[in-house]
Amino acid sequence: MTTTRAEAIPEVGTLEHSDALELLGLVAQLEHVAFARLAADAALAPTIEQRLELSRFAAGAVERRDRVLARITEIGGDPVAAVRQYDDVLDDFDARTQPGSWWERLLKAYVGYGVADDFCRLAAEGLDAGSRAVVLEVLDDASHAELAVAELDAAGSADGVLTARLALWGRRLVGEALGVVQRLLVQRPALVRLVSVGAAGAPDAAPPNAPAKLFGELTAQHTRRMSRLGLTA
Repeated sequence: MTTTRAEAIPEVGTLEHSDALELLGLVAQLEHVAFARLAADAALAPTIEQRLELSRFAAGAVERRDRVLARITEIGGDPVAAVRQYDDVLDDFDARTQPGSWWERLLKAYVGYGVADDFCRLAAEGLDAGSRAVVLEVLDDASHAELAVAELDAAGSADGVLTARLALWGRRLVGEALGVVQRLLVQRPALVRLVSVGAAGAPDAAPPNAPAKLFGELTAQHTRRMSRLGLTA
């Protein structure tokens, strides 16, 4: 018997897909912001090789964003509305973490925005299978992170003063980024539900300490990123 679209995809009014639209909108917005950031990085990069590579990464962010928008449409949502609700999600973070050098800019992309990606990965565990697959696939692209790690590692190994400054910058970035996550959890009950369901593995077994577990995991991921660069978290 052939499965119809209505059978394969529950109505958008169900809690499952209503919550999914919240997270998909956030992921699409983060990819949209990544496009603008990477395009700006491409213009500011010190070498032509970096500029070409970063421009390719910017194009990739657009492709990833559009895959998320397509999933929003597939489950009956409005892509523009889903993204619009997060239009200013990183404004305060960006205002409070203006980089003072190319190296600080690279670390902000790797560490600061990395926290947002980690949050979305963890929240995605509470999604329906189709939406979860899209989100995890989109967030799995580590090409820009690898560029940042290579550049920062090379620069830090030759400059102890830079390493010390970047360690301080990384601590500031993670504090501000975790503040963004905290505000999202306060303002968006749907994201809290997804985090809780993902942590428990079932909607009716959500642990009361899911947010605490979330922040513990985000902090651990940050420590691993900093360690990769030889920086103290």
